[in-house]
Amino acid sequence: MKNSLKNYKVRYTMAGNMIWAIIILLAVFGVIAGIFGLVGFNRSFRREYLSSTRHMAETAATMVNGNHLDAYLAGEEKEEYLETKKRMDVYCRTMAVSLIYVIQVDRSDYGRFVSIFNSVNNAVDNSSYTEWELGHRRDTTNDEYREKYRKLYEGGSSCETVFRMNTTDGQNPHITTLIPVRYSSGDVAAILCLQRPISELEAAVKPYLLNIAVATVILAALSAVFAASYIKSHFGDPIQRVSREATRFARENTKGEPLGNISRYEEIAGLAAAIDKMEADMVRYMDNLTTVTAEKERIVTELSLAASIQKDSVPNEFPAFPDRTEFDIYASMTPAKEVGGDFYNFFLIDEDHLALLIGDVSGKGIPAALLMMVTNVAFTFRTRMGGSPAEILTAVNNNHTEYNNSDMFVTLWLGILEIPTGKVIAANAGHEDPAIYRKDGSFELFRTKHGFVAGVMPDIRYTDYEFRLGKGDKLFIYTDGVPEATDKDEKMFSLQRMLDALNECSQGSPEEILGNVKKRVDEFVGDAPQFDDLTMLCLEIRE
Repeated sequence: MKNSLKNYKVRYTMAGNMIWAIIILLAVFGVIAGIFGLVGFNRSFRREYLSSTRHMAETAATMVNGNHLDAYLAGEEKEEYLETKKRMDVYCRTMAVSLIYVIQVDRSDYGRFVSIFNSVNNAVDNSSYTEWELGHRRDTTNDEYREKYRKLYEGGSSCETVFRMNTTDGQNPHITTLIPVRYSSGDVAAILCLQRPISELEAAVKPYLLNIAVATVILAALSAVFAASYIKSHFGDPIQRVSREATRFARENTKGEPLGNISRYEEIAGLAAAIDKMEADMVRYMDNLTTVTAEKERIVTELSLAASIQKDSVPNEFPAFPDRTEFDIYASMTPAKEVGGDFYNFFLIDEDHLALLIGDVSGKGIPAALLMMVTNVAFTFRTRMGGSPAEILTAVNNNHTEYNNSDMFVTLWLGILEIPTGKVIAANAGHEDPAIYRKDGSFELFRTKHGFVAGVMPDIRYTDYEFRLGKGDKLFIYTDGVPEATDKDEKMFSLQRMLDALNECSQGSPEEILGNVKKRVDEFVGDAPQFDDLTMLCLEIRE
C-alpha cells in the first residue's frame, strides 16, 4: 500500500510553492488596490458630478422670473410663460438631464406642492417620466424631500442635493439638485429641481476596473517569470541538489559527485561543503575498515568532525542576542550518539519577529544528522521568504517528500513570535506540545491538534494556532527524548516528571531551567544508556 501511494503522489517543489505565493499575494494586492482606488474614484466622481449639476441648476434658475410665478399660476403672462418654458425644454435636452421642474411648496408642512414649469427628457436614460401641466398638484415624495424644502425656504440654504443610487420606482439612478428661485426682494418664491442621470459613473467604472485587472495580471506574470528564474537558480536548484545528495548518501553510503560551490549564499554553500566533506570522510573511513586501529581512529575523527559540523549548524553562542532586552533564550542539544537527528533553531526574521524551530528526524546517526541539517537550512530559507508557520511547514514538507526515497520523516514545531506584542503563531507537524509558564503560575502543557509528520506524504495542509506570552512568561519546547528518557527498568521519565522539573526552577533563567531539567533526567536515567537525543529550548519574555 505504501509503495502504491508513492507511485501516485503529486510532486511539489519549494520554488513552485514560493512562485504561487508571490502570484497570489500580487492578486490580493491588485484586488485591495482596486477596491481603494474605486472608493476614491467614486468619491471624486460624485464631487465633480455634484458641482457640475449645481452649476446647471443655477443656470436654469436664471431663466425663471420669480416675481411672475404667481401670475403664471393665475393664467396671466402667458406669452412670457411659454417663452420661458420653451427655453427650459431646450436647456433640458441640450444639457442631457432627465427633468427640470419649478414648484411652489405648501409651507405649512412642506407636504404638498404645485408645479409651475416641468421639462422632461426621457431620451437621455430611457426613462418614462410624464410632464406635469401648469398648476399640477401632488404630495411631497418623502420626508427627505420635505426636509430639503424646509432648508431652502427657511434655513437659508442655497443648494440641496439628493442622490438616488438604488431606486425602487423603476427609474434609473440619478442625482437631483434643488435651487431656490427668488423674488426680487430676495425671498424664496419657488424651488427649481434639476434631475440628472448618473449612468456616466457606471460607464466610467468598468474601464477603470478593467485597467486594474489587466495591470495586475501583467505584473503577476512578469513577477512570476522573474521569481521563477531567480528562485530556481539561486534557491530551488541548489537546495534540491543538496537534498537529493543527502538522501542518496543516507541510502547508499557511497561517495557521489562533489556538490562544490553550488550557491553564493553562505548557508547553502556551507551545507554543501559540509556534506561533501562528510561524505569524503565517511567513504574514506569505510574504505579502511581492514585495519582495526585505523578504523577506530577514523571513527573517532570523522564522528567528532560530524558532531562539530552538526553543533555549528545550530545557534550555540549565548547570549544569542545581547543587544535585545525584550527576551532571553537558551537551547541545548545532547545527541544519543556522536551525532543525532534532533535539531533546533532560532533567528530574527526582522526587528519585530523571532522564529523558533525544533525538530526530530526519525533514526539516529549520520543519515539522520544529514537530513537534520538539510531540513534546518530549508526551514531557515523558507521562513525568511515570509508566510505563516503552516504555509512554511507545507512548503518544506512538499520539498522533502519529493526527494525522500529513504522513508525518513521529521516531526517539527515552528513558531513565530511577534516581539512587541508577545503573540506567537505556531504550527505542529507531529511534534510534542510546548509547555508555557505564566507569570506567578506554573509550567503547563499547551495542547493542540497536531498535523502529520513531514517528509512522508505531499500536499499536507498544516494549521496555524496562536497564543500570547506576557511579561515574565516562558515558553519551553523539546523533543521526545525528554519525556521518553528510560531508566534501567525501562520506565520513562514522563511528561509529569518533566513538568515537575520545570516548576522546580520556574523562576530561573532559561539556561537554569534547561540545566535543571537535564539534571533531573540524568538522575532518573542513572547508568542506563541514552537511547534518544535530548534537545530543549526555552524562551523568556523579560519584564
